Amino acid sequence: MKHHLLPVSPKTVHWGYFSKVVTPALTLKSGDRATIETLTHHANDDYERMIEGDPGAESVFKWTREHKAVVRRGSGPTEGPFIRGSGEGVGVHLLTGPVAIEGAEPGDVLEVRILDVRPRPACKACYAGKCFGSNVAANWGFHYHDLIEEPKPREVVTIFELDTSGEPFAKAVYNYVWMPQTDPDGILHPTIDYPGVCVDHATIRKRENILPNVRVPARLHFGTMGLAPSEEDFVSSIPPSYTGGNIDDWRVGKGAKMFYPVAVPGAFFSVGDPHAAQGDSELGGTAIETSLTGDFEFILHKHRDLGGTPLEGLTHPMLETADAWSVYGFTFPNYLAELGANAQLDVANHSSLDRAMRDAFRKLRRFLMTVHKMSEDEAISLMSVGADFGVTQVVDANWGVHGTIRKNVFRCD
Repeated sequence: MKHHLLPVSPKTVHWGYFSKVVTPALTLKSGDRATIETLTHHANDDYERMIEGDPGAESVFKWTREHKAVVRRGSGPTEGPFIRGSGEGVGVHLLTGPVAIEGAEPGDVLEVRILDVRPRPACKACYAGKCFGSNVAANWGFHYHDLIEEPKPREVVTIFELDTSGEPFAKAVYNYVWMPQTDPDGILHPTIDYPGVCVDHATIRKRENILPNVRVPARLHFGTMGLAPSEEDFVSSIPPSYTGGNIDDWRVGKGAKMFYPVAVPGAFFSVGDPHAAQGDSELGGTAIETSLTGDFEFILHKHRDLGGTPLEGLTHPMLETADAWSVYGFTFPNYLAELGANAQLDVANHSSLDRAMRDAFRKLRRFLMTVHKMSEDEAISLMSVGADFGVTQVVDANWGVHGTIRKNVFRCD
């Protein structure tokens, strides 16, 4: 076993997409471990707290009229003309990687073990021991067209604080209503429509003493983690799919194991969208978006060895914790294959929890019948009395439902 370090820099991150053609930032073998740094794409909501003084973050977020450290920001083209900015197709998340796995081939399954997760502390002396994150009630949120207070519509950014010494709670510091921002290239952003735009705090009004009696339990996890799909060279980071991606499940944290079907040689694993806390559904549009560092272990399961194991026939992401197994249902299990040439744009027009629930049911039924050798009738009965289905997220274009079966329902004797 070898332990690798993958820090953030303009050469080790890619912004807003998964890709099978990007040069890997790291190549390792099955059984190796890696410490991987990740940055939140919302750090510029408060530059002073989340970027200033941090060499890695400053290098990635550097954007002036003369120089843009990370040009492509989404699955779109790098050549203009542009309306919102280069790479403006779709996709927003800062991802670290890709990490190539030696010997990985389509049909294999990659197991990713999350050994530890740590917050990335603020670097300014006045914020010593603190970590900050941003929660955005955004235009893509489930609530956006159902507001009851004025002004309507509005996008609101709430900045949260965590204690990096181990305090397991986040507390709100202040919030503000998004005001139109002009980026270094002179493009005006009336809404939050392009990742990495720096908010000029002279243009906003901070509202302090908010949520004064609320402490949010920390759930450090990675919202976006997975492998490169095979269908396109550049695939938006927003909709989750059969190789993982933006699943947004707070359970994907320390101690969890994620299993992904390999779609391309090398697997091409990427991770980002780090969160300090999130509830099921991620209703307003984001979690507490913060920067985290994770310790990971990678285990490659070859296709020839999958028979008779819980990974037999696995064609979708699956989570294992100490207590349970979870599968993920989506409106479209593989939207890239199902929706054709314009899939990355069209998927957001068809979001459905009904379809996601049915997909989760079918995947958990397959798991129980294949892994636990149940008949269909037995599996359906157990799902009704012993499984839990919940709304994972309703903000990522391809909506998600997770189906969870607890391990203690199975006898070990």
